[in-house]
Amino acid sequence: MLLRKLSTLALALILGCAAARAQPQADADESFASFLQQLWPDAKAQGITRATFDTAFAGVTPDPRVIAATKRQPEYGKPVGAYIASLVSPANIAVGKRKAAEWAETLAAMEKEFGVDRWIIMAIWGVESSYGAEKDRWDVFRSLTTLAQARYRHPYFRNELLVSLQILQAKHITRDKMLGSWAGAMGQTQFMPSNFMDYAIDFSGDGRPDIWTNIPDVLGSTGNYLRKGGWKPGVTWGYEVVVPKGFDYRKSRASFPDWTKLGVRRADGGAFPAAGEGILFFPSGASGPAFVVTENYDVLKEYNNSDAYVLAVGHLADRMRGMGPIRAAWPADDRPLPRDQRIALQRKLAALGYKVKEFEGHVDFDLRDTIREVQVKLGALPDGHPTDELMRMLGSKL
Repeated sequence: MLLRKLSTLALALILGCAAARAQPQADADESFASFLQQLWPDAKAQGITRATFDTAFAGVTPDPRVIAATKRQPEYGKPVGAYIASLVSPANIAVGKRKAAEWAETLAAMEKEFGVDRWIIMAIWGVESSYGAEKDRWDVFRSLTTLAQARYRHPYFRNELLVSLQILQAKHITRDKMLGSWAGAMGQTQFMPSNFMDYAIDFSGDGRPDIWTNIPDVLGSTGNYLRKGGWKPGVTWGYEVVVPKGFDYRKSRASFPDWTKLGVRRADGGAFPAAGEGILFFPSGASGPAFVVTENYDVLKEYNNSDAYVLAVGHLADRMRGMGPIRAAWPADDRPLPRDQRIALQRKLAALGYKVKEFEGHVDFDLRDTIREVQVKLGALPDGHPTDELMRMLGSKL
């Protein structure tokens, strides 16, 4: 009898545990279904048919890998120098040169049409998909629905999900080929759905824009993206520089002639342009390489809002065109602040009365200038670089 009671109790415990495990999944499924129900009226209002809607979401379930991916973005997972070195490798440089020769006619037409340097386009292509060798493997609708339902960066991903339905509705691509990154970026140079609708073009003349398999469309669409984003023809992205001894690190913005007067020089010995503006930038702090970057640097940051990414693209472009490596050594112990700490820094600065544009963890040049002000008050070298030490000093002294 005791054994039977124990067995009954054990069975009850097993069933109870199983039910407890099943309940969160049931709740998740219900929440996911509710999200789609709430999405449908907005999709319908944008001209999406029920047939397209049902085709897009048939069999779609939440993807836990997508949420995990939000916490390990490669641009912030390693020191800036190591990230750049991993992308600006001898192999990537060599393949890029070979691909540029293969598509020289298309690149020349792209440069003529949009005024964007071919090597920048080649570098983006190389960084985003290894010149088309890396294939998209994530279901765009599953990824975007997971992010939108989780309200990650809301309402951005919900809006991108609605645009992806427009792409399917317009038959730009079939449902089974609607593949992208974990965040829903698609094609060989990784356009978000809204980017596709705004910038993808038929550069090959075959009647439809195809950023997945048509190389002329990939290159032309990327050139169109940058030109409409404000790219200035004939202007580089930036220069590695050397600052003089005794330099006032509070200075971050000046014209190129003024940088020359201040003793800042190009690391390669070349001359700055006779006109134009540049921003002094220490991506790993004053102990690492320094750069004076142009307005085209900011255009590239609109493409991917990461300094490490833009530096990799710019440097890969320079190496393919025949320029040398970055001369200054990167600090081996430089650890970029993770997103949660960058957001915490923004909130701390806002609480102290400084103007902060957003709380997404993006460190733009205005925020770096604010950091310089704070560093001066704290008695630190004002290089504008956010660090763990800065966070500790903010917590204890301000």
